[in-house]
Amino acid sequence: MEPVVALDGVGKRYRTGGATVTALEGVTLRLAAGEMVALVGPSGCGKSTTLNLISGVDTPDEGEVRVCGVDLRRADERALTLLRRRQVGIVFQAFHLVPHLTVEENVALPLALDGRRDGARVAELISRVGLAHRRRHFPGELSGGEQQRVAVARALVHRPRVVVADEPTGNLDSASGAAVLELLDELRRAEGAALVLATHDRHLAAAAERVLAMRDGRLLGPTP
Repeated sequence: MEPVVALDGVGKRYRTGGATVTALEGVTLRLAAGEMVALVGPSGCGKSTTLNLISGVDTPDEGEVRVCGVDLRRADERALTLLRRRQVGIVFQAFHLVPHLTVEENVALPLALDGRRDGARVAELISRVGLAHRRRHFPGELSGGEQQRVAVARALVHRPRVVVADEPTGNLDSASGAAVLELLDELRRAEGAALVLATHDRHLAAAAERVLAMRDGRLLGPTP
């Protein structure tokens, strides 16, 4: 079966203050449907850059990134936008909820941006993350753990085939972090989406089927 995510010999560089910084070099990775993979390593090792490439937020300078059959290096901006709207869900460390929208409206946002409505799907996910009683509340009225659960529901509402999560428990206490981890794993299994996450949290990493170490922009392989 063809992987939903395939990176082959991927390199990425950035210009900073007149200098060139190598963010990734020679990264090769496969991710199957329904699989959970954790990327671990020190800050600046390339974890977030890898997630940005998988989600189509950024494009590689060399090598190939294919997500759901789309070659991201050759895709135009419209194709990348459609990929993000329809095939990829993103869970941010900082939540990035829209403050003037309710829980219900935030979860529905990916569908609205694609010109779609699915009230039943929105209600189902809000209920599954345990926030049906808070659906008309605004982000500022929620705890950090509740906001992250809203972010998880929003990332899954459009039934993406790939979900990327960048330090999804980084701003949460241990109890809230454990709840978000359980939720991500449960919904990943139920929805069949591939989940790739970057984390410093050893408990989060331990829940993954594969844990891959990164350092200095290189993928070192499975951790012992």
